[in-house]
Amino acid sequence: MANEIMIYVYLIRLLLNLPGVFLIWLSGSRQKTTKGNRKLDPGFQFLLNHMGEVDPSKIDLSMSSSDIRKIISNAQDDIKSLEKPLAKGVSYKDHQVKGEGGSIRVREYSLKGLSNNAPALIYFHGGGWVLMNIESHHAFTGFLSKTLETKVFSVDYRLAPENPYPAALNDFDAVFDWLELNHAELGIDPRRISVGGDSAGGNLSACISIRRQAESKNLPKAQLLIYPVTDLTFSSGSIEELAEGFFLTKEVMYWFRDKYLEAGESIKDPLISPLFAKDLSHQPPAVVVTAGFDVLRDEGEAYAKLLKSFDVETYYHEYQGYIHGFVNMEMVKGVNDSIIKFCNDFKKIN
Repeated sequence: MANEIMIYVYLIRLLLNLPGVFLIWLSGSRQKTTKGNRKLDPGFQFLLNHMGEVDPSKIDLSMSSSDIRKIISNAQDDIKSLEKPLAKGVSYKDHQVKGEGGSIRVREYSLKGLSNNAPALIYFHGGGWVLMNIESHHAFTGFLSKTLETKVFSVDYRLAPENPYPAALNDFDAVFDWLELNHAELGIDPRRISVGGDSAGGNLSACISIRRQAESKNLPKAQLLIYPVTDLTFSSGSIEELAEGFFLTKEVMYWFRDKYLEAGESIKDPLISPLFAKDLSHQPPAVVVTAGFDVLRDEGEAYAKLLKSFDVETYYHEYQGYIHGFVNMEMVKGVNDSIIKFCNDFKKIN
């Protein structure tokens, strides 16, 4: 069975090299568009029909979170066997960091030739605060280290519902403090520790920046927010417009929220929904990235505008034809070039 899946994934990768017109034809429908006349990238339109068990829209939400993690992990193991190796010159090693819930695994990615006073990026993976891990984002975080010429520290933080809010934020703080305390040994500049993440990880990166400012702690140098969750009231236009059919669905987002928050938590708390922050003055400069066919598109754009309204240096990128999760889909033509593009802006502020 594993060999069959590997052959299938290999064929998908080959087919994704075909011209766009053939990929649209193979998708079985006309090229999809949004209300704003965005056109779905042919590679993603084709891929949406061939994602199998890694597609969150196909999750049986009646199953336990642990069982869903196992299914997705098994599917990813087969796909990872065909992943390209880390970029030349990038190495990694794991650390164990003490946190309130025990030991936190942190994977350090480093590029050969970096100085002993290099910038650092703490990275929190996506997965709705419930799913995924540092292995699911291994290829991307390695690519980030290479592209940004930065040491990247990818964090295996505690997941909900076993560890609901604010466990992940507390892990973020613990890792940030660890980097500051051990900067000399780690070979990083303590004044250039940035934060970043995708989806739920983008949410946590924005929230930890707000929380550290409120607690008068050292702020991140910059924040990289990739299709971040910023509004857990889910009241943006794209939540309704793109509710299903484009990888991440409205239903799954509600399921994530229910797993992440316990009863009584205010979804408008800025440490949960940063879009409701009343004052973002003096927040770290930011790069905010969204995808045109993503339920989170509008709230990500709204957060970029909110940051700018408080004179925070902010670079905004919307990749109009892309779907949620695209940074982990390097097999689609153009994705790596898009990552390099927003990384070039991040290098201006990191």
